[in-house]
Amino acid sequence: MHFRIASSAAIGVALLVPAVASAALSARVGPGTTITLKRANGTLVKHLSPGNRTIVVRDRASNHNFHLTGPGVDRRTGVAFTGRRTWSVHFSPGTYRYICDVHPSTMRKTFTVG
Repeated sequence: MHFRIASSAAIGVALLVPAVASAALSARVGPGTTITLKRANGTLVKHLSPGNRTIVVRDRASNHNFHLTGPGVDRRTGVAFTGRRTWSVHFSPGTYRYICDVHPSTMRKTFTVG
């Protein structure tokens, strides 16, 4: 009986780990000069493990865009676009950046994958 409970608990934990690792990321641009990429818990992304992720992009300004680049990735919203987009992105090891193409010197951030 104790073995069955312990085995069930171990399986439950193993099933949760991939869900946490692949949790959706939240990207936001605007209003103002805000541009962020955050984890589900609200922390800014500075490093990720390689793999597939879903990114929910909220573009809240018609004078900005969200542009993500890195190894094998080049995704962006249009500058005039406002609204929500959902992207499936495969992250390979390397450095990634996200910027507003209109204001690349002030609205930009980087993170690493590896």
